[in-house]
Amino acid sequence: VLAEEIIWEESPPLGMEGIHTRPRPRHVDRWTKEDIREWLEEVGLAQYGDRLCDEHSIDGETLLLLKEEDLRLPPLEIKVRAQLKAVDIELKFMINLWNVSIFARFRESGSSSDEMGSDLSFSFPRHAKNLRPEFWKLSVSLAYFFLVSWVTSFTMVIVHDRVPDMTRHPPLPDIVLDNIPLIPWAFDMSEICASVLICISVSILVFHKHRFIILRRFFGLSGTVFLLRCVTMLITSLSVPGDHLDCKARPAGDLGSKLHEASMIWRGAGMSIQGVRTCGDYMFSGHTVMLTMLNFFITEYTSRKFYFLHVISWLLNMFGVFFILAAHEHYSIDVFIAFYITSRLFLYYHTLANNRTFTQGHSTKTKVYFPMLSYFEGNVYGTVPNEFEWPFSLSYWMSVLEAVFHRRSTNADSSKID
Repeated sequence: VLAEEIIWEESPPLGMEGIHTRPRPRHVDRWTKEDIREWLEEVGLAQYGDRLCDEHSIDGETLLLLKEEDLRLPPLEIKVRAQLKAVDIELKFMINLWNVSIFARFRESGSSSDEMGSDLSFSFPRHAKNLRPEFWKLSVSLAYFFLVSWVTSFTMVIVHDRVPDMTRHPPLPDIVLDNIPLIPWAFDMSEICASVLICISVSILVFHKHRFIILRRFFGLSGTVFLLRCVTMLITSLSVPGDHLDCKARPAGDLGSKLHEASMIWRGAGMSIQGVRTCGDYMFSGHTVMLTMLNFFITEYTSRKFYFLHVISWLLNMFGVFFILAAHEHYSIDVFIAFYITSRLFLYYHTLANNRTFTQGHSTKTKVYFPMLSYFEGNVYGTVPNEFEWPFSLSYWMSVLEAVFHRRSTNADSSKID
């Protein structure tokens, strides 16, 4: 901060005279620990100066991101309800006044929108800070993924029983399949490509510091794409894409037999190398979904310095897609739609998750339009940094267990206070 910059703006902005009597903060995002201590003394909360400034090194950027939940839970853990509310109210009051004073100054000076945008580009951290694993959210996303996988397996049984007769409905014209000769072993190769991507992803998760956040995003996004796939498979039954496939509608069975078939598909993860053979599940390709999702997660959660790893990941993705088409197991439109939906959903989700406007806001519209994003990313303010650690130590797992049990005890205490 420049020496001539003042920390407090004593005179109210134009049109705001007499509304507030407290001093207005300026450039809060640049505050040091000493500035925060001075603010706490000014508002009568000096007893928290040591905890916030000395013990936890809260600076201006971090201060602007604090919520009541952060004050109530460890490591800050203000236990007295009245003091917790006092700190939260003063913090919100300070942030609101800071925002109002900035906009009022630009209205007063008549600055252009470009100048305003440049001054309002606060130095918020590019990477999120104080990320918590939030195991209960991971449990919710995992349960969601397993539920969708069961629904998908059952839907695949239903569409198999509705597959069009191959003698009456020949394969549809396809510009790619018509020009690529059939390679019988190609579909198994696509699943081998997916298996290699899975191994790479697991290796990254093992050593990534924020593995639990990545896992919940993976389960949430994958579950959403496959839930959409259930709808597209069910509403329209495309003809079998190749004469080499032995696809016939099975006799109508009872619910028990359908559930048994669904369990066989679920246990084999829908992979032919696991002995699973299905028909009718064409729009869109589940294999392409997994290839693309794994590829994007690998490239997103590793450093750009891992150039060769990213090249290998993209090659496995592209060759996997090619092998699906070479095996004539899916139409080209199935593969294209699968890649487009998966990649767009991944990019849109991460763009919104990395944007403070969506993650910090708790408006009704945000919760209605983006329920999964609002719930899973409520405490993530910025990009998840690609940090790695050694997880095979007793101290690490002790800290994980402590975080889980401490969260439960804190929830129990807060419920008693309420």
